[in-house]
Amino acid sequence: MKQSVQSLKLFGLYMNLLGAALIVVPNLLLSLFGIAPTSEVWVRVAGVLVFNLGIYYRFALKNPDKAFIQASIYARIFVMAAFIAFILFGFASPVFLLFGAVDAAGALWTWIAVRREEREESGLSGQRNG
Repeated sequence: MKQSVQSLKLFGLYMNLLGAALIVVPNLLLSLFGIAPTSEVWVRVAGVLVFNLGIYYRFALKNPDKAFIQASIYARIFVMAAFIAFILFGFASPVFLLFGAVDAAGALWTWIAVRREEREESGLSGQRNG
């Protein structure tokens, strides 16, 4: 299996686990990151969205598409950029960098894997043509 696909399957699983935690035990997760407990439903709604994104990732990878893989890299980098902006504007605490770092690290892993796979493919096609 391509390493880029593996990285996204793991990310999809991470999204499923994070989403499930936000749905079932949101205050436990929030307290781990120093965020005040809440009884509002918004955190569970976010959990449903996160969980569903994990499902999309895992199903999309049954037939991996290069455009989807590339889009996931940009989207996960955007998460980090958005969280940094939220922190700078005072909307969120710096603890959000931990969530953003997971996304950014995953995006970096996928990007490195894609680059390696492209080099391998171009090397193979060069050998066939030469």
